[in-house]
Amino acid sequence: MKIAISSDLGMVSSHFGRCPEFTIVEIENNNVVNKEVIPNPGHKTGFLPGFFNEKGVNYVIAGGAGSMAQQFFDKYNIKLIVGVQGKIDQVIDDFIHNKLEKGNSMCKPGDGKDYGIEKEDKKH
Repeated sequence: MKIAISSDLGMVSSHFGRCPEFTIVEIENNNVVNKEVIPNPGHKTGFLPGFFNEKGVNYVIAGGAGSMAQQFFDKYNIKLIVGVQGKIDQVIDDFIHNKLEKGNSMCKPGDGKDYGIEKEDKKH
């Protein structure tokens, strides 16, 4: 199984599409067998769900994502988990052990336009 986590400096990013990077993790038998951090390839409507589908991702974890992103992920049968906060390594461990705390999406329409891949300063 593969998961992709919206990432920002080792933490879960609250802005899925505009996060600076993604951590992609492959898990087998409750163990991490591969983990890589990749730059966000771009924020265009519908692009990221197709990108993650091609990479074989089963789950996407983010602080927040819009309803349109949810619809695109549904199309590819990728489960989107939002409302997640914390350090990436802890989130991975919580996911593996079914302890991941999710909640409501942290971003609202229009959020993130001054943040992430389109900006120099990638800190919240």
